[in-house]
Amino acid sequence: MAPTRPTSSGALLLVLHAHLPYVRHPEGRTLEADWLPEAVAGCYLPLLEVLGRLADDRVPARLTLSLSPTLLAMLDDPLLRRQVEERLHAYHALAEREVRRTAKDSALGPVARYHRDRLGHVLRLWGERFRGDLPSAFARLERAGLLDLVTTAATHAFLPLLRHLPGAIRVQVSLGMTEHARRFGRRPAGFWLPECAYHPGVEQVLAHEELRFTFLEARGIQLAEPRPLASVYAPLITAAGVAVFGRDPESSEEVWSAESGFPSHPAYLDFHRDAGRELPAEALAPVLAPGDTPRPLGLRYHRVTGRSGEKLAYQPEAARHRAQEHARAFVQRRRERLAALAPRLARPPVLVAPYDAELFGHWWHEGPAFLESVLREAASTGLRTSTPADDLASFPEAQEGAPAESTWGSEGSARTWLDPSNDWIVPEVHRATRALVERARAPEPPRPGARRLFDQAARELLLAQSSDFPFILRAGSLGGYARARVEGHLAQFWALLDTAAGRPADPGLRERALRDDILFPDLDFRVFADA
Repeated sequence: MAPTRPTSSGALLLVLHAHLPYVRHPEGRTLEADWLPEAVAGCYLPLLEVLGRLADDRVPARLTLSLSPTLLAMLDDPLLRRQVEERLHAYHALAEREVRRTAKDSALGPVARYHRDRLGHVLRLWGERFRGDLPSAFARLERAGLLDLVTTAATHAFLPLLRHLPGAIRVQVSLGMTEHARRFGRRPAGFWLPECAYHPGVEQVLAHEELRFTFLEARGIQLAEPRPLASVYAPLITAAGVAVFGRDPESSEEVWSAESGFPSHPAYLDFHRDAGRELPAEALAPVLAPGDTPRPLGLRYHRVTGRSGEKLAYQPEAARHRAQEHARAFVQRRRERLAALAPRLARPPVLVAPYDAELFGHWWHEGPAFLESVLREAASTGLRTSTPADDLASFPEAQEGAPAESTWGSEGSARTWLDPSNDWIVPEVHRATRALVERARAPEPPRPGARRLFDQAARELLLAQSSDFPFILRAGSLGGYARARVEGHLAQFWALLDTAAGRPADPGLRERALRDDILFPDLDFRVFADA
């Protein structure tokens, strides 16, 4: 689909960032192993269905989707695909049991039937329509003109904390580009900075990879030097030639805010009231096995209702209508905002609305319905949806400036990823990075059979650099798992390095790494020679 003709009223740039940390447990049946099946069932399949309907109906919609390399690696992994399918069948079997258990409950019985039917539909989407290959389905939507696919850092590293090792940042960025091109056959024009974390100089790395645009938290644009005349309502061009698009605070607040955002409405499904925490263990088979720790399973019966502990039963049809009403309100406010901005700016304004893709469907059950209604309402009322690539093609000139360091974390700083709960990670990651750089620069070739071990050590180092585990540690949820993951990747890194150099090492650590962490098949550890 060619970019639509620009109008003086500007455009809405919807951006979804789809990412999960790399979790590959061959044994399955852990809370963390459920992250991918839950996201597939709650978000990715509903999102694909929504976008497919829009494409079939020829709705003139455009949006940007970032697919992280770790997520793509998991979605393409035959083992994880089997685990996803097994979990989807287990979720559906549990829903069938719940229909029987609640058959005489006039309030919860209809909700149980809703979930059974919903999960049955999810299973058909997975097996019959998409045949378990979701990346290819997203690629078809890009070819159809609905999506602009972009990438992010290889393992979603928090790049400002690698600034003292700029070559490590180059590896994270270039590998993200390489993996996207390997999977989709082309290099993307855009890049999602993990956690919207910008620090001066990273734009030069993006420019070296011929990237044209990225996204920043609002303050990164608002505090730029010189101050942008258009604030966040037009891209800023850095000295390196990379355009930066700033997040529109109002668009974000309406959808993100737990206090006043749309998802907090009383009619919507309450994310926190999950049957996995409330039913006895014997009622949760086959999803949970005897002895498993109770945990959320995505089976929820109650609506938000209010702030009290008493919750009313969920009513799917009422929630769907509410999502449509919220979509109409969202579109109307964006139209009003663009109309107010247009006379004041030298070019048509843009409203950049970036969100974690998993918000739509996983965290906010009605999110996919809301998104579909937004895109249909926008098309019917003349609100143009666009992408950064489209915008830059129409308006290549923009104000030049130097963005301010920023993230979309707490207070716009790095404190979420660097506080007493997780600050031990940075020096350990830096120490390991320097060790791999030294070996990659060594003039002598690896010992026979050592090349594979060095390549695997590079994978372990990249996984230890992930921003997800410091985030989990600071949040206090699953802190033990997050610490074990970072410590495990670093321990496996050193074991692989020692084995490759002929030094004694724990063979169990080495074999576990070679078995479990099989992403980035073309990775060559010598890319770290320039780091």
